Amino acid sequence: MKKKFKMEDLECAHCAAKMEEAIKNIPGVMNASVNFLAQKMTIEAPDELFDDIVDKAVECVKKVEPDCRVLV
Repeated sequence: MKKKFKMEDLECAHCAAKMEEAIKNIPGVMNASVNFLAQKMTIEAPDELFDDIVDKAVECVKKVEPDCRVLV
């Protein structure tokens, strides 16, 4: 499954790159991207793991930038 999520208050491109790298390291993630300009996160992962991976991705986002929100 591949899905895009809107983000709010993503403040810098460097933070977006750190989030993307952290999300790619979550077990089961096939691909991920965080686009600073578009304020979007894309995750590609197996259907059976997808909800758990999204939860972990949101945690990664919060660790890098606590004020950033992922609209799930």
